[in-house]
This record gives sequence, C-alpha cells and structure tokens, in this order.
Amino acid sequence: MHIGGFNLKPRTQGIIGITSAQAILGTLGVCVIESGVDSISVVFYRCAIGAILLALYCYWREDLWNIRKLPTKTIALALLSGALVITNWTLFFEGIQRTSITTATIVFLVQPFFVVILGAVIFRERIRAMTFVWVTAAFVGLTLATGISFSGGDITSSFMIGLGFTLGAAFVYAFVTIIVKSLIEIKSHQLTLIQCVFGGMLLFFILPMGPGEISNSQWGWLFVIGAVHTGGVYILLYGALPKLSTPIIAVLLFVYPTSAILVDALVYQTTISMAQTLGLALIFISSLGVTLGWGVKRPIVVT
Repeated sequence: MHIGGFNLKPRTQGIIGITSAQAILGTLGVCVIESGVDSISVVFYRCAIGAILLALYCYWREDLWNIRKLPTKTIALALLSGALVITNWTLFFEGIQRTSITTATIVFLVQPFFVVILGAVIFRERIRAMTFVWVTAAFVGLTLATGISFSGGDITSSFMIGLGFTLGAAFVYAFVTIIVKSLIEIKSHQLTLIQCVFGGMLLFFILPMGPGEISNSQWGWLFVIGAVHTGGVYILLYGALPKLSTPIIAVLLFVYPTSAILVDALVYQTTISMAQTLGLALIFISSLGVTLGWGVKRPIVVT
C-alpha cells in the first residue's frame, strides 16, 4: 500500500485497517438512534444493504460462486450463525436505545467471557486456573460499569430490560464465535455474506417497517449502517486481520468501545462515572488476560 509516496509494511497496513474499522464502528450507535427506526427493521436493512456490498466484494475476489461448492455442514452452520447474528444485532440495538451507547457498549464487552464459560460447560474445554480470576474480575467490572451498585434506586425498569437485552446479545454472540471457530472451509467475507442474506430473509417475514414507510432521512441513516458499518467495516477487517498477530489484534479491538464512548459523549453529552471507568478498566484488562493468557500455568477440567 502506498500513502503519500510511502510504501507501508503489511503490519502497518493491518494496524491502520483495524483501527479505522473499529473507529467507524464506534459511530454505529448514533446512526441507530438517529434513524428513529425500530431495531428489527434496522437489522433487516443493514443485512440487505450490507449483503449487496459484500456480494460485490466476493465477486471481485472471485469467491462468490465458490459458495455453492462448500460442504453442506459448513453451509448449515453458516446459516445458523446468520440467525444468531441478527438476534445479536437486534438485542444490542434494543439495549442501546433503552440504556445508552456507553452502557451497552461496556456491558457487551463481557462477550469473550461467555465464550470461555460456554466452551467449558458445553464442550468440556480445559480452563486455566488464572482464567477464572480474569472472568471473575470481568463480571465485577460489569457490575461497576452498569452503575447498578451506585444507582440509589434511580434505575428504571426500561434500563434493566436494556441491560438484559445487551447481556443477551453478548451471550448469543458467544455462540456465534464458537460456531465460526469451527468453520475453516469458508472465507470470512463469504460467511458474512451468507449471514446477511439469510438473516435478511428471516426478518423479511416479520418486518415492522416496509420501504414505503421510511423517510428519506431515515434511508440515509440506514444506508450508512448497511454500507459503511457492515459492508465497509467488514471489508476493512478482512484485509487487515491476516497481517497482524493475536496480541496486536486483541489490543486494537478496544478501539471500538473507546470510539463509541467518545462519540456518545460528543453527540449526547453522556458522561462516564468513576465507577464505570473502573469497571471498563477491569473488563479491558481481564479481556486481554484471557486472550493473551496472562498468568496461565495450570489447566482445570470442568466435569
């Protein structure tokens, strides 16, 4: 890649790609709120618009028609992951609208720990002793980040439902992560295309807002969500991830929550309390601890 006459190394290209993608994702919540469209409809149009761009990308990569040659089991798991992805998106958007972009973003960060727990309970994967420490610290951070412990009775039922939706989104996405880990025969952009197409097909039958009910300004927001936050962001990620090591990726993925919190503060003047800051720090450190294996020595088998 050449920028301003400089030939960038693959590692630098990867860092720029992931950082850009995560920073752009940080504006997703604002677009969802400002669209004024219900969560199910937002997800449907996100899938529809994103699928068009991803199909063009797959065609450019000469991978579009190869999808037909994938094993039946791979296609079936990709379709299942698509149903789970749209569930995750819908729950997360509901969480944003009922709490705040900042709160929902921080709460969703516990998703990797659900992966650890599900892997141990369902697949009997071995867990290192230190992993339990990191998981415990993360959920302590979650309690602080939600502000429940310091609310003084000001928490509304809608806020609690929003927290439930966000935790549900994180839990559902943990299943997506586990499924995707087993799909070695399919390329990432092919998988996301299948998820968007199948997800859109499922939501079509329960779509609350048809195209004729959406205003021009709402179409503008939906186009950004589908074209930029779905097609554009994933294309950036696909090109960047193979160029970087796991430790670097683990750190750069936290650009997204940082961006989302900053955008929320700038647009809606949402402030983050000291307790939420501490909670975010605990989740951040614990996530890196699990991903990078800090302090790992002895495995524990869950029976």
